[in-house]
Amino acid sequence: MHNILSEIRNCTVCKDFLPYLPRPIIQANGDSKILVIGQAPGRKVQDSGVPWDDASGNNLREWLGVDKQMFYNENIFALVPMGFCFPGSGKSGDLPPRPECAPLWHLQILRLMPEIKLTLLIGQYAQNYYLKMTAKGTLTETVESYKDYLPNYIPLPHPSPRNNIWQKKNSWFKENLIPELKAKVITILADNASTKKCHIERAGNMPSQS
Repeated sequence: MHNILSEIRNCTVCKDFLPYLPRPIIQANGDSKILVIGQAPGRKVQDSGVPWDDASGNNLREWLGVDKQMFYNENIFALVPMGFCFPGSGKSGDLPPRPECAPLWHLQILRLMPEIKLTLLIGQYAQNYYLKMTAKGTLTETVESYKDYLPNYIPLPHPSPRNNIWQKKNSWFKENLIPELKAKVITILADNASTKKCHIERAGNMPSQS
């Protein structure tokens, strides 16, 4: 895992198309349980080097029901965007994630994370890439049909504050999807805690090598 993360963080494949020097941002571990696949870092995240270190991240953590300490625990959460570097700004917000990243790196990193229990697909780029022909005609339709993609995936809108209007128009999102998302996260965390406890108890019961 260390080798592939190092390769990703040193990647310069799309440097000629970026507004700044490449700074690929990723968090992952072979023990990660929940995979978050977003779009691409914003300018603030590109500056800090910390994934989801912005208002969108605050909203996402609220949806998940976790604090920063839990969110940045790579044994629990893997944070793998569709594009690893800030792609630049357009007329109506950030540009789309660079198309080179996911085909080049995602399969390689996913093969090293066998413990993933749930993958969150945030935004249309991640949903179209992973759900392929099963994605609906619009993001709203895909997210509203989230039960179709369980137990492996949950599609989500981008948690940007710009999408607050979308959330108001689609009250089912916070009434139905978010409680189920939080429940699944709680279950995964509880299972992880139980596994750790079991391992500790087994280690404690091992005979001494005297």
